[in-house]
Amino acid sequence: MNAIGLSGVSKQFGRFWANRDISLNIGSGSIHAIVGENGAGKSTLIRMIYGLLTPTDGSISVNGHVVRFTSPRQAIAAGIGMVHQHFMLIPDLTVTENIILGDERSALFATLDRKQAARKIKTISENHGLEIDPAIPVSELSVGEEQRVEILKLLYREANILILDEPTAVLTPSETGQLFATLKSLRNNGKTVILVTHKLDEVLSVSDMVSVMRKGRIAATEQTSSVTKGDLANLMVGRNVLLRTENPPEKTGKLVLKVSDLQYRDARGRQKLNGLSFEISSGEIYGIAGVEGNGQSELLAMLWGMIEPGSATSGSITVDNITLSSKTPAEIAAAGVSLIPEDRLKHAVIGEFAVGENMIFGRHREKKFRRFGGFDTNSIRSYTNTMIERYDIRYDKQSNPSLSSLSGGNQQKIVLAREIERPGLKLLILAQPTRGVDIGAIEMIHKKIIATRDKGIAILLVSSELDEIISLSTRIGCIYKGAIRQEFSPEDVRKGRSSEQDFEKEIGMFIT
Repeated sequence: MNAIGLSGVSKQFGRFWANRDISLNIGSGSIHAIVGENGAGKSTLIRMIYGLLTPTDGSISVNGHVVRFTSPRQAIAAGIGMVHQHFMLIPDLTVTENIILGDERSALFATLDRKQAARKIKTISENHGLEIDPAIPVSELSVGEEQRVEILKLLYREANILILDEPTAVLTPSETGQLFATLKSLRNNGKTVILVTHKLDEVLSVSDMVSVMRKGRIAATEQTSSVTKGDLANLMVGRNVLLRTENPPEKTGKLVLKVSDLQYRDARGRQKLNGLSFEISSGEIYGIAGVEGNGQSELLAMLWGMIEPGSATSGSITVDNITLSSKTPAEIAAAGVSLIPEDRLKHAVIGEFAVGENMIFGRHREKKFRRFGGFDTNSIRSYTNTMIERYDIRYDKQSNPSLSSLSGGNQQKIVLAREIERPGLKLLILAQPTRGVDIGAIEMIHKKIIATRDKGIAILLVSSELDEIISLSTRIGCIYKGAIRQEFSPEDVRKGRSSEQDFEKEIGMFIT
């Protein structure tokens, strides 16, 4: 029996068809992956299944019964739950309070029995390998634990069909392994899992069936055991994709960035950086490998002049012998530094603004964008069009949409274009540059990073993706509890690329 059936489903926004004539069956008690490039229509499809959107044409059935949801509440009542890419949790509430929020199950004016809810949550968590303390505030949880809470929220509501949107985007390798064990346990207990992801290795390791979307349509649906990573990449992009970026030998030059003995205590007195030191020369990529939460965010904050109020810091950072301490982000940018931040939506773009406006944020004072005391709209438009072509940014240019209407991958390309093309660039800081980006866009972004290095730019790469670190880096520093625990030389890295799985294990010894 099919848990979900789609028949001729289409969704139109104005003149644009996000989904077109999709027919798909998702079997009960299976893990069904849906993959595709950014903008292929994956998010629109799962939003229709979950009731966030209604189809323009076609029908959706759940367990053999045709439904027409107009809200997620109706989908939840039908046994469907969804874990969004950006978690929907309130940090100040406990695990129990977050899980029961909106589903309190108490009579009007009756006292809410939190203890009974906590006991039920504990039982569910133990049954599915999702152990967590129901009484702990969400603010004290790791990202992986937050995701467990989101899954428990669905199971508490007795969902039988679970939709997970990019569930491993912010997880460590060990947390990803734990999640996959949970998903397999859920499947073995009769639950149906719809997994939307960009990571093809994960598709191959955990799913039973895989559907590939391209340009709003289903390009293919196959048993996962019958396809390869290359097959999926080809179906997604419509061409052969380089699964490993060509990385010719680098030519390093003079010292550009010197980080010495950085110390960082946050406003609550917790030690985040503890004597962190490293150097980067022109024409090389220094990769920082590590489990998130070991000081990476604090390092980026110090490099970019965004230190949390109340924190205590010390140590020195210089770029071309210019001290960055006490400088503002604008002054740091003027010193030749560009940053692609961890969270573009918080620190790099404004979703409500147009593409052209986002393309010049932080660079709006440059003479070529100014005219008679205001902005030169023709210059901005011409520059934006050049960057769109150079970085393969895809959207409906005729409608001049806000940035929020673009896929995550195309938003990231805009940030990348803006920062790489900044005049006088000496140091490029890349934090999770391909997070949530599809395989075709990853190929392009990696090529741009290598080309930037080859122009003699020093690059700091912070990524939770070990294969990305190994593929791109000249040297690798392993960060653990706020310090570089081990550093691998260029010779180590080149040798490690030939046996990547073994090298990943070796790096893993120093980051956990």
